[in-house]
Amino acid sequence: MLKNMFKKTYTLIDMKYRGQTPQEPNIPEGLWRKCRKCGQPIYAEDVKNNYYICPKCKAYFRVHAMRRIEITADKGSFQEWNREMEFSNPLDFPGYEEKVQAAREKTRLNEAVVTGQCLIDGEKAAIGVCDARFLMSSMGHVVGEKITLMVERATKEGLPVILFACSGGARMQEGCVSLMQMAKTSGALKRHHEAGHLFVSVLTDPTTGGVTASFAMLGDIILAEPKALIGFAGPRVIQQTIGQKLPEGFQRSEFLVEHGFVDRIVPREEMKETLGKILRMHRSQETAGPGQDVENGGGIVDSGRNNVDIATQRDASPEGEKTAWEHVLLSRKADRPVAGDYIDQIFDDFMELHGDRYFGDDGAIIGGIAMFHGKPVTVIGQQKGKTTKENISRNFGMPSPEGYRKALRLMKQAETFGRPVICFVDTPGAFCGIEAEERGQGEAIARNLFEMSDLKVPVLSIVIGEGGSGGALAMAVANEVWMMENAVYSVLSPEGFASILWKDSKRADEAAGVMKVTARDLRKLGIIEEIIPEREPADGENLKEIAGEMDKRIEVFLEKYKEKSSEELQNQRYNRFRGI
Repeated sequence: MLKNMFKKTYTLIDMKYRGQTPQEPNIPEGLWRKCRKCGQPIYAEDVKNNYYICPKCKAYFRVHAMRRIEITADKGSFQEWNREMEFSNPLDFPGYEEKVQAAREKTRLNEAVVTGQCLIDGEKAAIGVCDARFLMSSMGHVVGEKITLMVERATKEGLPVILFACSGGARMQEGCVSLMQMAKTSGALKRHHEAGHLFVSVLTDPTTGGVTASFAMLGDIILAEPKALIGFAGPRVIQQTIGQKLPEGFQRSEFLVEHGFVDRIVPREEMKETLGKILRMHRSQETAGPGQDVENGGGIVDSGRNNVDIATQRDASPEGEKTAWEHVLLSRKADRPVAGDYIDQIFDDFMELHGDRYFGDDGAIIGGIAMFHGKPVTVIGQQKGKTTKENISRNFGMPSPEGYRKALRLMKQAETFGRPVICFVDTPGAFCGIEAEERGQGEAIARNLFEMSDLKVPVLSIVIGEGGSGGALAMAVANEVWMMENAVYSVLSPEGFASILWKDSKRADEAAGVMKVTARDLRKLGIIEEIIPEREPADGENLKEIAGEMDKRIEVFLEKYKEKSSEELQNQRYNRFRGI
Protein backbone atom coordinates (compact mmCIF):
# COMPACT_ATOMS: atom_id res chain seq x y z
CA MET A 1 0.00 0.00 0.00
CA LEU A 2 2.80 2.41 0.95
CA LYS A 3 4.64 1.54 -2.24
CA ASN A 4 1.55 2.37 -4.30
CA MET A 5 1.19 5.71 -2.50
CA PHE A 6 4.80 6.66 -3.34
CA LYS A 7 4.31 5.61 -6.95
CA LYS A 8 1.11 7.63 -7.17
CA THR A 9 2.76 10.69 -5.61
CA TYR A 10 5.70 10.50 -8.01
CA THR A 11 3.27 10.30 -10.97
CA LEU A 12 1.49 13.42 -9.75
CA ILE A 13 4.74 15.37 -9.49
CA ASP A 14 5.96 14.06 -12.83
CA MET A 15 2.73 15.28 -14.46
CA LYS A 16 3.15 18.66 -12.79
CA TYR A 17 6.66 19.18 -14.20
CA ARG A 18 5.51 18.09 -17.65
CA GLY A 19 2.87 20.81 -17.62
CA GLN A 20 -0.03 18.39 -17.23
CA THR A 21 -2.87 18.86 -14.76
CA PRO A 22 -3.08 16.01 -12.28
CA GLN A 23 -6.46 14.85 -11.14
CA GLU A 24 -5.33 14.62 -7.49
CA PRO A 25 -3.27 17.71 -6.53
CA ASN A 26 -2.60 16.95 -2.86
CA ILE A 27 1.02 15.77 -2.36
CA PRO A 28 2.21 14.85 1.14
CA GLU A 29 4.27 17.79 2.42
CA GLY A 30 7.97 17.14 2.91
CA LEU A 31 7.93 13.82 1.09
CA TRP A 32 9.80 15.09 -1.98
CA ARG A 33 12.63 17.53 -2.72
CA LYS A 34 13.30 19.29 -6.00
CA CYS A 35 16.91 19.50 -7.22
CA ARG A 36 17.88 23.09 -8.09
CA LYS A 37 20.22 21.91 -10.83
CA CYS A 38 18.36 19.20 -12.75
CA GLY A 39 14.87 20.17 -11.57
CA GLN A 40 13.92 16.58 -10.86
CA PRO A 41 11.78 15.54 -7.89
CA ILE A 42 13.61 13.28 -5.46
CA TYR A 43 12.29 11.31 -2.55
CA ALA A 44 13.42 13.26 0.54
CA GLU A 45 14.64 10.16 2.34
CA ASP A 46 16.90 9.35 -0.62
CA VAL A 47 18.39 12.86 -0.42
CA LYS A 48 19.05 12.46 3.29
CA ASN A 49 20.61 9.02 2.92
CA ASN A 50 22.83 10.30 0.11
CA TYR A 51 24.45 13.08 2.20
CA TYR A 52 22.07 15.65 0.66
CA ILE A 53 23.47 15.04 -2.82
CA CYS A 54 21.12 14.63 -5.77
CA PRO A 55 21.24 10.94 -6.75
CA LYS A 56 20.40 11.89 -10.34
CA CYS A 57 22.77 14.75 -11.25
CA LYS A 58 25.11 14.69 -8.20
CA ALA A 59 24.41 18.34 -7.36
CA TYR A 60 24.87 19.36 -3.72
CA PHE A 61 21.90 20.55 -1.68
CA ARG A 62 22.71 23.21 0.90
CA VAL A 63 22.74 21.60 4.32
CA HIS A 64 21.13 23.07 7.45
CA ALA A 65 23.55 23.59 10.33
CA MET A 66 22.13 20.83 12.51
CA ARG A 67 22.03 18.41 9.58
CA ARG A 68 25.68 19.21 8.87
CA ILE A 69 26.55 18.44 12.47
CA GLU A 70 24.52 15.24 12.26
CA ILE A 71 26.55 13.91 9.31
CA THR A 72 29.88 15.15 10.68
CA ALA A 73 29.85 14.52 14.44
CA ASP A 74 29.81 11.15 16.15
CA LYS A 75 26.26 10.27 17.19
CA GLY A 76 25.20 11.94 20.44
CA SER A 77 28.53 13.73 20.94
CA PHE A 78 27.57 17.31 19.99
CA GLN A 79 27.22 19.81 22.83
CA GLU A 80 26.05 23.26 21.76
CA TRP A 81 27.73 26.40 23.08
CA ASN A 82 26.11 29.84 23.41
CA ARG A 83 22.79 28.68 22.03
CA GLU A 84 20.98 31.87 23.04
CA MET A 85 22.56 35.23 22.21
CA GLU A 86 20.99 38.63 22.78
CA PHE A 87 19.81 40.42 19.64
CA SER A 88 21.35 43.81 18.81
CA ASN A 89 20.44 46.44 16.22
CA PRO A 90 23.42 48.81 16.41
CA LEU A 91 22.15 51.12 13.63
CA ASP A 92 18.50 50.96 14.71
CA PHE A 93 17.87 49.81 11.17
CA PRO A 94 14.13 49.84 10.38
CA GLY A 95 12.58 46.38 10.12
CA TYR A 96 15.79 44.56 11.05
CA GLU A 97 14.44 43.05 14.25
CA GLU A 98 11.42 41.69 12.39
CA LYS A 99 13.67 40.09 9.76
CA VAL A 100 15.76 38.37 12.40
CA GLN A 101 12.65 37.20 14.25
CA ALA A 102 11.25 35.73 11.04
CA ALA A 103 14.52 33.93 10.40
CA ARG A 104 14.47 32.54 13.92
CA GLU A 105 10.98 31.17 13.46
CA LYS A 106 11.81 29.67 10.07
CA THR A 107 15.06 27.99 11.12
CA ARG A 108 14.47 27.46 14.85
CA LEU A 109 17.97 28.88 15.36
CA ASN A 110 19.00 31.87 17.44
CA GLU A 111 21.37 33.12 14.73
CA ALA A 112 23.12 32.16 11.48
CA VAL A 113 25.83 29.99 13.06
CA VAL A 114 25.72 27.03 15.44
CA THR A 115 28.77 26.42 17.63
CA GLY A 116 29.81 23.79 20.14
CA GLN A 117 32.04 20.79 20.64
CA CYS A 118 31.82 17.23 19.40
CA LEU A 119 33.71 14.09 18.54
CA ILE A 120 34.62 13.35 14.92
CA ASP A 121 35.72 9.74 14.49
CA GLY A 122 36.51 9.80 18.21
CA GLU A 123 38.56 13.02 18.04
CA LYS A 124 37.42 16.01 20.12
CA ALA A 125 37.01 19.37 18.39
CA ALA A 126 35.20 22.69 18.59
CA ILE A 127 32.88 23.07 15.64
CA GLY A 128 31.00 25.95 14.05
CA VAL A 129 28.54 25.63 11.18
CA CYS A 130 26.94 28.47 9.24
CA ASP A 131 23.31 28.12 8.13
CA ALA A 132 22.38 29.84 4.87
CA ARG A 133 18.66 29.82 5.71
CA PHE A 134 19.26 32.54 8.32
CA LEU A 135 19.60 35.80 6.32
CA MET A 136 22.01 34.00 3.95
CA SER A 137 24.28 33.39 6.96
CA SER A 138 25.51 36.97 6.75
CA MET A 139 27.95 37.96 9.50
CA GLY A 140 26.60 40.47 11.96
CA HIS A 141 27.61 41.17 15.55
CA VAL A 142 26.03 38.03 17.00
CA VAL A 143 27.58 35.71 14.38
CA GLY A 144 31.00 37.31 14.93
CA GLU A 145 30.58 37.07 18.69
CA LYS A 146 29.53 33.40 18.63
CA ILE A 147 32.49 32.44 16.44
CA THR A 148 34.90 34.48 18.59
CA LEU A 149 33.58 32.96 21.82
CA MET A 150 33.94 29.49 20.33
CA VAL A 151 37.54 30.10 19.23
CA GLU A 152 38.47 31.67 22.58
CA ARG A 153 37.05 28.71 24.48
CA ALA A 154 38.79 26.26 22.13
CA THR A 155 42.07 28.09 22.74
CA LYS A 156 41.59 27.92 26.50
CA GLU A 157 40.68 24.21 26.41
CA GLY A 158 43.33 23.28 23.84
CA LEU A 159 40.84 22.16 21.20
CA PRO A 160 41.18 22.22 17.41
CA VAL A 161 38.57 24.32 15.59
CA ILE A 162 36.56 23.26 12.56
CA LEU A 163 34.43 25.91 10.86
CA PHE A 164 32.02 25.19 8.01
CA ALA A 165 31.69 28.49 6.17
CA CYS A 166 28.63 29.41 4.13
CA SER A 167 27.73 33.07 3.80
CA GLY A 168 26.65 35.94 1.63
CA GLY A 169 29.14 38.16 3.49
CA ALA A 170 28.67 41.08 5.85
CA ARG A 171 25.22 41.88 7.24
CA MET A 172 24.26 45.16 5.62
CA GLN A 173 21.77 46.13 8.35
CA GLU A 174 24.64 46.44 10.86
CA GLY A 175 26.94 48.59 8.71
CA CYS A 176 30.48 49.05 10.03
CA VAL A 177 29.72 46.98 13.13
CA SER A 178 29.40 44.01 10.79
CA LEU A 179 32.69 44.92 9.13
CA MET A 180 34.47 44.85 12.49
CA GLN A 181 33.53 41.19 12.97
CA MET A 182 36.08 40.32 10.27
CA ALA A 183 38.87 41.71 12.43
CA LYS A 184 37.44 40.26 15.64
CA THR A 185 37.16 36.68 14.40
CA SER A 186 40.57 36.89 12.70
CA GLY A 187 42.19 38.15 15.91
CA ALA A 188 40.73 35.26 17.90
CA LEU A 189 42.03 32.77 15.34
CA LYS A 190 45.49 34.37 15.47
CA ARG A 191 45.65 33.75 19.24
CA HIS A 192 44.42 30.20 18.70
CA HIS A 193 47.16 29.70 16.10
CA GLU A 194 49.89 31.21 18.30
CA ALA A 195 48.86 28.79 21.05
CA GLY A 196 49.72 25.96 18.64
CA HIS A 197 46.20 24.70 17.93
CA LEU A 198 44.73 23.53 14.64
CA PHE A 199 42.10 25.38 12.61
CA VAL A 200 40.44 23.60 9.67
CA SER A 201 38.25 25.76 7.45
CA VAL A 202 35.67 24.01 5.27
CA LEU A 203 34.27 26.13 2.45
CA THR A 204 30.77 25.30 1.24
CA ASP A 205 28.42 26.87 -1.28
CA PRO A 206 28.37 29.85 -1.18
CA THR A 207 31.23 31.45 0.77
CA THR A 208 31.57 35.10 -0.23
CA GLY A 209 32.24 38.66 0.95
CA GLY A 210 33.58 39.46 4.40
CA VAL A 211 33.51 35.84 5.53
CA THR A 212 35.85 34.86 2.68
CA ALA A 213 38.05 37.84 3.57
CA SER A 214 38.33 36.79 7.22
CA PHE A 215 37.96 33.51 9.09
CA ALA A 216 37.10 31.31 6.08
CA MET A 217 40.52 31.75 4.44
CA LEU A 218 42.64 31.55 7.59
CA GLY A 219 42.66 27.79 8.09
CA ASP A 220 45.87 25.91 8.72
CA ILE A 221 44.19 23.52 6.33
CA ILE A 222 41.45 24.70 3.96
CA LEU A 223 39.04 22.16 2.52
CA ALA A 224 36.16 22.77 0.12
CA GLU A 225 33.16 20.89 -1.15
CA PRO A 226 33.05 20.28 -4.92
CA LYS A 227 31.87 23.12 -7.14
CA ALA A 228 31.17 25.48 -4.22
CA LEU A 229 31.03 29.18 -5.05
CA ILE A 230 33.90 30.88 -3.19
CA GLY A 231 35.02 34.46 -3.67
CA PHE A 232 35.19 37.97 -2.24
CA ALA A 233 33.00 39.84 -4.72
CA GLY A 234 30.14 37.85 -6.22
CA PRO A 235 30.36 36.86 -9.90
CA ARG A 236 27.43 39.08 -10.86
CA VAL A 237 29.13 42.12 -9.29
CA ILE A 238 32.42 41.35 -11.03
CA GLN A 239 30.75 40.85 -14.38
CA GLN A 240 28.86 44.14 -14.09
CA THR A 241 32.02 45.97 -12.99
CA ILE A 242 34.38 44.76 -15.73
CA GLY A 243 31.76 44.31 -18.45
CA GLN A 244 33.11 40.91 -19.45
CA LYS A 245 31.75 37.39 -19.34
CA LEU A 246 33.44 35.32 -16.69
CA PRO A 247 35.18 32.05 -17.62
CA GLU A 248 33.52 28.70 -16.97
CA GLY A 249 34.08 27.55 -13.39
CA PHE A 250 35.24 30.96 -12.19
CA GLN A 251 35.26 31.20 -8.35
CA ARG A 252 34.35 27.55 -7.90
CA SER A 253 36.26 25.21 -5.58
CA GLU A 254 38.24 23.72 -8.44
CA PHE A 255 39.29 27.22 -9.55
CA LEU A 256 40.59 27.98 -6.06
CA VAL A 257 42.64 24.78 -5.88
CA GLU A 258 44.19 25.56 -9.25
CA HIS A 259 45.03 29.08 -8.08
CA GLY A 260 46.60 27.98 -4.82
CA PHE A 261 44.02 29.00 -2.22
CA VAL A 262 42.48 25.67 -1.17
CA ASP A 263 44.36 22.59 0.03
CA ARG A 264 41.98 20.00 -1.34
CA ILE A 265 38.43 19.32 -2.45
CA VAL A 266 36.63 16.73 -0.34
CA PRO A 267 33.35 15.10 -1.42
CA ARG A 268 30.70 15.42 1.25
CA GLU A 269 30.50 11.68 1.86
CA GLU A 270 34.25 11.66 2.64
CA MET A 271 34.31 14.79 4.81
CA LYS A 272 33.92 13.15 8.22
CA GLU A 273 36.62 10.58 7.50
CA THR A 274 38.97 13.27 6.18
CA LEU A 275 38.42 15.54 9.18
CA GLY A 276 38.95 12.62 11.56
CA LYS A 277 42.23 11.78 9.83
CA ILE A 278 43.44 15.39 10.05
CA LEU A 279 42.50 15.62 13.72
CA ARG A 280 44.30 12.37 14.54
CA MET A 281 47.47 13.53 12.83
CA HIS A 282 47.52 16.72 14.84
CA ARG A 283 46.37 15.25 18.15
CA SER A 284 49.16 12.68 18.03
CA GLN A 285 51.77 15.45 17.96
CA GLU A 286 51.24 15.93 21.68
CA THR A 287 51.21 12.24 22.59
CA ALA A 288 53.80 10.46 20.49
CA GLY A 289 57.40 10.93 19.51
CA PRO A 290 59.29 9.40 16.59
CA GLY A 291 59.12 5.60 16.60
CA GLN A 292 55.95 5.53 18.71
CA ASP A 293 52.72 3.85 17.69
CA VAL A 294 49.82 6.22 18.31
CA GLU A 295 47.17 3.64 17.53
CA ASN A 296 48.60 1.29 20.18
CA GLY A 297 48.84 3.79 23.00
CA GLY A 298 52.16 5.37 22.07
CA GLY A 299 54.33 2.32 22.65
CA ILE A 300 57.61 1.86 20.84
CA VAL A 301 57.17 0.20 17.46
CA ASP A 302 59.12 -3.03 17.27
CA SER A 303 60.05 -2.76 13.64
CA GLY A 304 63.13 -4.92 13.87
CA ARG A 305 65.13 -1.98 12.58
CA ASN A 306 66.03 -0.07 15.72
CA ASN A 307 69.59 -1.34 15.93
CA VAL A 308 70.73 -0.12 12.55
CA ASP A 309 74.42 0.65 12.49
CA ILE A 310 74.35 3.80 10.43
CA ALA A 311 78.06 4.40 10.85
CA THR A 312 78.83 1.27 8.86
CA GLN A 313 76.27 2.18 6.21
CA ARG A 314 77.30 5.72 5.37
CA ASP A 315 79.45 4.56 2.51
CA ALA A 316 78.05 1.05 2.31
CA SER A 317 77.93 0.83 -1.46
CA PRO A 318 80.95 1.91 -3.49
CA GLU A 319 80.53 3.76 -6.74
CA GLY A 320 82.54 1.24 -8.67
CA GLU A 321 83.95 2.49 -11.94
CA LYS A 322 81.14 4.79 -12.96
CA THR A 323 82.24 8.25 -14.10
CA ALA A 324 80.65 11.44 -12.82
CA TRP A 325 78.89 11.85 -16.16
CA GLU A 326 77.42 8.36 -15.88
CA HIS A 327 75.99 9.38 -12.51
CA VAL A 328 74.46 12.45 -14.17
CA LEU A 329 72.82 10.29 -16.83
CA LEU A 330 71.52 7.83 -14.22
CA SER A 331 70.06 10.68 -12.14
CA ARG A 332 68.07 11.77 -15.20
CA LYS A 333 66.79 8.36 -16.31
CA ALA A 334 63.12 8.34 -17.23
CA ASP A 335 62.40 5.20 -15.19
CA ARG A 336 64.12 6.48 -12.05
CA PRO A 337 61.64 6.64 -9.11
CA VAL A 338 60.35 10.11 -8.32
CA ALA A 339 59.43 11.74 -5.01
CA GLY A 340 55.88 10.43 -5.04
CA ASP A 341 57.13 6.85 -5.36
CA TYR A 342 59.22 7.12 -2.20
CA ILE A 343 56.42 8.90 -0.34
CA ASP A 344 54.02 6.07 -1.19
CA GLN A 345 56.51 3.40 -0.14
CA ILE A 346 57.80 4.92 3.10
CA PHE A 347 54.88 6.83 4.61
CA ASP A 348 51.33 5.96 5.58
CA ASP A 349 48.16 8.01 5.05
CA PHE A 350 49.82 10.71 2.92
CA MET A 351 47.40 13.60 2.53
CA GLU A 352 48.50 15.97 -0.22
CA LEU A 353 47.84 19.66 0.37
CA HIS A 354 47.78 22.17 -2.44
CA GLY A 355 48.60 25.79 -3.15
CA ASP A 356 50.74 28.69 -1.97
CA ARG A 357 47.76 30.89 -0.89
CA TYR A 358 49.08 33.62 -3.18
CA PHE A 359 48.85 32.63 -6.83
CA GLY A 360 48.69 28.98 -7.77
CA ASP A 361 49.40 25.33 -7.17
CA ASP A 362 52.66 24.14 -8.70
CA GLY A 363 52.66 20.51 -9.81
CA ALA A 364 56.46 20.47 -9.69
CA ILE A 365 56.25 20.29 -5.90
CA ILE A 366 54.04 17.91 -3.96
CA GLY A 367 53.62 18.06 -0.22
CA GLY A 368 51.40 17.33 2.72
CA ILE A 369 51.04 15.42 5.96
CA ALA A 370 51.79 11.72 6.45
CA MET A 371 52.41 9.18 9.18
CA PHE A 372 55.82 7.59 9.74
CA HIS A 373 55.87 4.74 12.27
CA GLY A 374 52.88 6.24 14.05
CA LYS A 375 54.29 9.77 14.06
CA PRO A 376 52.93 12.62 11.89
CA VAL A 377 55.47 14.29 9.62
CA THR A 378 55.40 16.85 6.84
CA VAL A 379 56.69 15.47 3.54
CA ILE A 380 57.59 17.65 0.54
CA GLY A 381 59.07 16.57 -2.78
CA GLN A 382 60.11 18.02 -6.09
CA GLN A 383 58.15 15.89 -8.51
CA LYS A 384 59.01 14.94 -12.07
CA GLY A 385 56.60 13.12 -14.35
CA LYS A 386 57.01 9.67 -15.86
CA THR A 387 55.33 10.38 -19.18
CA THR A 388 55.49 13.35 -21.50
CA LYS A 389 52.02 14.45 -20.38
CA GLU A 390 52.97 14.17 -16.69
CA ASN A 391 56.22 16.02 -17.24
CA ILE A 392 54.44 18.87 -18.95
CA SER A 393 51.92 19.14 -16.09
CA ARG A 394 54.81 19.09 -13.58
CA ASN A 395 57.04 21.34 -15.69
CA PHE A 396 59.71 18.60 -15.78
CA GLY A 397 60.28 19.02 -12.05
CA MET A 398 61.31 22.68 -12.36
CA PRO A 399 59.41 24.61 -9.66
CA SER A 400 57.95 28.08 -10.13
CA PRO A 401 57.79 30.68 -7.33
CA GLU A 402 54.42 29.36 -6.18
CA GLY A 403 55.98 25.90 -5.77
CA TYR A 404 58.63 27.19 -3.39
CA ARG A 405 56.04 29.26 -1.55
CA LYS A 406 53.83 26.19 -1.19
CA ALA A 407 56.79 24.23 0.21
CA LEU A 408 57.55 27.01 2.69
CA ARG A 409 53.91 27.27 3.73
CA LEU A 410 53.91 23.56 4.56
CA MET A 411 57.22 23.86 6.45
CA LYS A 412 55.90 26.73 8.56
CA GLN A 413 52.74 24.74 9.21
CA ALA A 414 54.94 21.83 10.35
CA GLU A 415 56.79 24.20 12.67
CA THR A 416 53.51 25.35 14.23
CA PHE A 417 52.48 21.80 15.06
CA GLY A 418 55.91 20.39 15.89
CA ARG A 419 56.17 18.01 12.93
CA PRO A 420 59.56 17.02 11.46
CA VAL A 421 60.03 17.96 7.80
CA ILE A 422 61.35 15.50 5.22
CA CYS A 423 62.17 16.81 1.74
CA PHE A 424 62.91 14.88 -1.44
CA VAL A 425 65.07 16.90 -3.81
CA ASP A 426 64.95 16.15 -7.55
CA THR A 427 65.06 19.06 -9.98
CA PRO A 428 67.16 20.20 -12.95
CA GLY A 429 66.77 23.64 -11.38
CA ALA A 430 64.18 26.30 -10.71
CA PHE A 431 62.05 27.24 -13.71
CA CYS A 432 63.52 30.15 -15.62
CA GLY A 433 60.87 31.93 -17.63
CA ILE A 434 59.29 35.35 -17.99
CA GLU A 435 56.35 34.50 -15.73
CA ALA A 436 58.64 33.06 -13.05
CA GLU A 437 60.62 36.30 -12.98
CA GLU A 438 57.43 38.37 -12.91
CA ARG A 439 56.23 36.44 -9.87
CA GLY A 440 59.55 36.71 -8.03
CA GLN A 441 61.51 33.49 -8.49
CA GLY A 442 64.63 34.88 -6.82
CA GLU A 443 62.71 36.22 -3.84
CA ALA A 444 60.84 32.93 -3.41
CA ILE A 445 64.05 30.89 -3.27
CA ALA A 446 65.75 33.42 -1.01
CA ARG A 447 62.78 33.41 1.35
CA ASN A 448 63.01 29.62 1.64
CA LEU A 449 66.69 29.77 2.53
CA PHE A 450 65.99 32.52 5.06
CA GLU A 451 63.08 30.76 6.78
CA MET A 452 64.42 27.19 6.62
CA SER A 453 67.61 28.23 8.39
CA ASP A 454 65.53 29.08 11.46
CA LEU A 455 62.86 26.35 11.52
CA LYS A 456 62.23 25.02 15.03
CA VAL A 457 61.69 21.39 13.94
CA PRO A 458 64.08 18.75 12.53
CA VAL A 459 64.58 18.99 8.77
CA LEU A 460 65.98 16.20 6.59
CA SER A 461 66.58 16.58 2.85
CA ILE A 462 67.35 13.66 0.54
CA VAL A 463 68.63 14.24 -3.01
CA ILE A 464 67.05 11.37 -4.97
CA GLY A 465 67.90 12.44 -8.52
CA GLU A 466 69.13 15.78 -9.79
CA GLY A 467 70.04 18.49 -7.31
CA GLY A 468 70.18 21.47 -9.59
CA SER A 469 71.53 24.74 -8.22
CA GLY A 470 69.51 27.13 -6.03
CA GLY A 471 66.35 25.38 -7.13
CA ALA A 472 67.54 22.34 -5.15
CA LEU A 473 69.06 24.27 -2.25
CA ALA A 474 65.70 25.92 -1.58
CA MET A 475 64.56 22.51 -0.34
CA ALA A 476 67.84 21.48 1.30
CA VAL A 477 68.65 23.89 4.14
CA ALA A 478 68.39 20.99 6.55
CA ASN A 479 69.91 19.54 9.70
CA GLU A 480 71.21 16.74 7.49
CA VAL A 481 71.36 16.30 3.72
CA TRP A 482 71.62 12.84 2.22
CA MET A 483 72.08 11.68 -1.37
CA MET A 484 71.29 8.52 -3.21
CA GLU A 485 74.37 6.88 -4.68
CA ASN A 486 73.53 7.80 -8.27
CA ALA A 487 72.12 11.26 -7.52
CA VAL A 488 74.00 14.45 -8.33
CA TYR A 489 74.07 17.89 -6.69
CA SER A 490 75.68 20.87 -8.38
CA VAL A 491 75.90 24.62 -8.74
CA LEU A 492 74.38 24.27 -12.24
CA SER A 493 74.10 21.62 -14.93
CA PRO A 494 77.35 20.25 -16.42
CA GLU A 495 76.14 21.53 -19.81
CA GLY A 496 75.74 25.03 -18.39
CA PHE A 497 79.09 24.86 -16.61
CA ALA A 498 80.89 23.80 -19.82
CA SER A 499 79.09 26.43 -21.86
CA ILE A 500 79.97 29.27 -19.47
CA LEU A 501 83.58 28.34 -18.67
CA TRP A 502 84.67 26.65 -21.88
CA LYS A 503 82.15 28.02 -24.35
CA ASP A 504 81.42 24.45 -25.37
CA SER A 505 78.40 22.61 -23.93
CA LYS A 506 79.59 19.39 -25.60
CA ARG A 507 82.22 19.09 -22.90
CA ALA A 508 79.53 18.42 -20.29
CA ASP A 509 80.92 14.96 -19.47
CA GLU A 510 84.31 16.49 -18.71
CA ALA A 511 82.68 19.28 -16.68
CA ALA A 512 80.82 16.76 -14.50
CA GLY A 513 84.15 15.31 -13.31
CA VAL A 514 85.61 18.74 -12.57
CA MET A 515 82.53 19.94 -10.70
CA LYS A 516 82.53 17.13 -8.08
CA VAL A 517 78.82 16.46 -8.37
CA THR A 518 78.60 12.88 -7.10
CA ALA A 519 77.50 11.71 -3.69
CA ARG A 520 80.96 10.33 -2.91
CA ASP A 521 82.65 13.63 -3.84
CA LEU A 522 80.21 15.71 -1.82
CA ARG A 523 80.50 13.41 1.19
CA LYS A 524 84.25 14.05 1.19
CA LEU A 525 83.65 17.79 0.95
CA GLY A 526 81.32 17.71 3.97
CA ILE A 527 78.34 18.89 1.91
CA ILE A 528 76.24 15.82 2.74
CA GLU A 529 76.06 13.42 5.69
CA GLU A 530 74.96 10.10 4.19
CA ILE A 531 74.81 8.11 0.96
CA ILE A 532 71.83 5.85 0.27
CA PRO A 533 73.25 2.82 -1.58
CA GLU A 534 71.90 1.69 -4.94
CA ARG A 535 73.23 -1.81 -5.45
CA GLU A 536 71.61 -1.49 -8.84
CA PRO A 537 70.58 1.89 -10.28
CA ALA A 538 67.18 2.82 -8.85
CA ASP A 539 64.13 1.80 -10.85
CA GLY A 540 60.70 0.33 -10.29
CA GLU A 541 62.12 -3.15 -9.73
CA ASN A 542 64.26 -2.26 -6.71
CA LEU A 543 62.20 0.68 -5.39
CA LYS A 544 60.91 -1.30 -2.42
CA GLU A 545 64.42 -2.33 -1.37
CA ILE A 546 65.81 1.22 -1.60
CA ALA A 547 62.76 2.70 0.16
CA GLY A 548 63.25 0.16 2.95
CA GLU A 549 66.83 1.37 3.39
CA MET A 550 65.61 4.97 3.53
CA ASP A 551 62.95 4.02 6.04
CA LYS A 552 65.54 2.60 8.45
CA ARG A 553 67.73 5.67 8.20
CA ILE A 554 64.88 8.15 8.56
CA GLU A 555 63.80 6.33 11.72
CA VAL A 556 67.29 6.72 13.18
CA PHE A 557 67.42 10.39 12.12
CA LEU A 558 64.15 11.18 13.90
CA GLU A 559 65.23 9.30 17.00
CA LYS A 560 68.49 11.26 17.01
CA TYR A 561 66.88 14.68 16.73
CA LYS A 562 63.68 14.25 18.71
CA GLU A 563 65.20 15.28 22.05
CA LYS A 564 66.84 18.44 20.71
CA SER A 565 65.27 21.76 21.66
CA SER A 566 64.21 24.20 18.98
CA GLU A 567 67.23 26.35 19.80
CA GLU A 568 69.57 23.37 19.46
CA LEU A 569 68.03 22.46 16.09
CA GLN A 570 68.41 26.02 14.83
CA ASN A 571 72.02 26.29 16.04
CA GLN A 572 72.99 22.90 14.64
CA ARG A 573 71.57 23.82 11.23
CA TYR A 574 73.27 27.23 11.28
CA ASN A 575 76.64 25.78 12.28
CA ARG A 576 76.34 23.04 9.67
CA PHE A 577 76.33 25.60 6.87
CA ARG A 578 78.59 28.03 8.73
CA GLY A 579 81.32 25.38 8.68
CA ILE A 580 81.23 24.81 4.92
